[in-house]
Amino acid sequence: MTGRDARWYHAGAMDIAVVLIIALVLVIIWRGPKTLPLLGKAFGQGVKEARKEIDGIKGDGTNDQDGPAAS
Repeated sequence: MTGRDARWYHAGAMDIAVVLIIALVLVIIWRGPKTLPLLGKAFGQGVKEARKEIDGIKGDGTNDQDGPAAS
C-alpha cells in the first residue's frame, strides 16, 4: 500500500468515527439523556444473546463430529 492509499484508508476510519459521534449526539437529543442507559442496556442484551447463539451454533458443530465417530 502506498502512502497515498494509507492516507485515504485512515481518512475513511475518521469519517466513520465522525458519523458515529454525530449519531450519538442525535440519539441523545432525540431520546433524551435519561433514556440513553436503557437503550445501552437493550443493545447489550442483544449482543449477549447473539454471542450465546453463535456459541451454541459452534458447539453444535463440534458435537456432531463426536457423535457418529463414537458409534
